[in-house]
Amino acid sequence: MRRMIRLTSLAALIAFATPALAQSQQATLYKSPECGCCEGYVAYLRDNGFKVDVKETEELAAISHKAGVPEDMQGCHTTFIDGYVIDGHVPINVVRKLLKEKPPIAGITLPGMPMGSPGMSGTKTEKFVIYTVPKDGKAPEVYATE
Repeated sequence: MRRMIRLTSLAALIAFATPALAQSQQATLYKSPECGCCEGYVAYLRDNGFKVDVKETEELAAISHKAGVPEDMQGCHTTFIDGYVIDGHVPINVVRKLLKEKPPIAGITLPGMPMGSPGMSGTKTEKFVIYTVPKDGKAPEVYATE
């Protein structure tokens, strides 16, 4: 009986101490219907605890632009999580950093389709540079490197 109480208490403590594990966070990802690497990124997000609602569109550039992502900084898909835009194949630890820090920006972007990034095939050959998507019209700045 004591062992059962200890196990129940331990389970409750783990659930309380790690709310991210206790419930998934919602993400909405917009992608081109033809893009396979985007499906890889969807799987990557799901494997890391996100519930992902996938919306296929031919208007991806317009969605990114409306979210504030400059044309030359766009990735191949656009995700919205907790009010932030995450454009491209951004690594999960950088997404979690954004969601934890909650900076006063519109979001972050990893421009293009870098080889070896989450959801992409190939081997990573250089650092990924993730930029801010500012709210105030300022130029993007480096948010993180991976």
